[in-house]
Amino acid sequence: MAGLMNGKRGLVMGVANERSIAWGIAKALADEGAELAFTYQGEAFGKRVEPLAASVGSSLLVDVDVTDEASLDAAFARIKEEWGTIDFLVHAIAFADKAELAGRFKDTGRENFKTALEISCYSFIDVSRRAAELMPNGGTLITLTYGGSNRVTPFYNVMGVAKAALESAVRYLANDLGPDGIRVNAISPGPMKTLAGAAIGGARKTYRHTEANAPLRSNATLESVGGTAVYLCSDYGASTTGEIVRVDGGYHVLGMPQSDNI
Repeated sequence: MAGLMNGKRGLVMGVANERSIAWGIAKALADEGAELAFTYQGEAFGKRVEPLAASVGSSLLVDVDVTDEASLDAAFARIKEEWGTIDFLVHAIAFADKAELAGRFKDTGRENFKTALEISCYSFIDVSRRAAELMPNGGTLITLTYGGSNRVTPFYNVMGVAKAALESAVRYLANDLGPDGIRVNAISPGPMKTLAGAAIGGARKTYRHTEANAPLRSNATLESVGGTAVYLCSDYGASTTGEIVRVDGGYHVLGMPQSDNI
């Protein structure tokens, strides 16, 4: 199945390092022939992303702050100038104050709530609008979510609410953009050992618990998430939109832990 993405170009937003889910997706897309551009925020992240981008033959990197309209406008203007059009966009951006991911949800502060929703949800809407303008022949938009969106997960707190909003946005965007041939989906991996995941209180316990209880007795890998993204972005995903695709070893089907772990 090599070459599924030959001739396709896309933008990957949210790579922090080689363990990022966004990087797993980027690597899988590049391995299938996709040409990639990357965004980063600030010089420190740029230094991390540059060698990764180079390893998949990409030199198109753009500094972006998703809370700044001018920054987004400039980034997409650069992509349009360089490429004209794109075929897919991967949005892997989320944020909440780490201090509020270790206590009780009821203590979520107003400013943190607004920041979490703006960066973790609204930014996808904002970039989707811009990306759609560069997809005259249709395309694919992908974002990342987590099961804490619809089931209480200890310490996930305001991020659960933000991801619930994001999943709703996926459905509304899928309906809006469907007539333009643009598919919109979210991938929902189980817990993964990433920089973002480490910010969640009790992350190690959550990782071990899901690995021990998921039907496949395993957590998601960068390769499995990347492969799912390839399917969604390739022509094989032509009829899939508005979906939350779970890549969690089947953990989401459980009503209680496995009998050995009770």
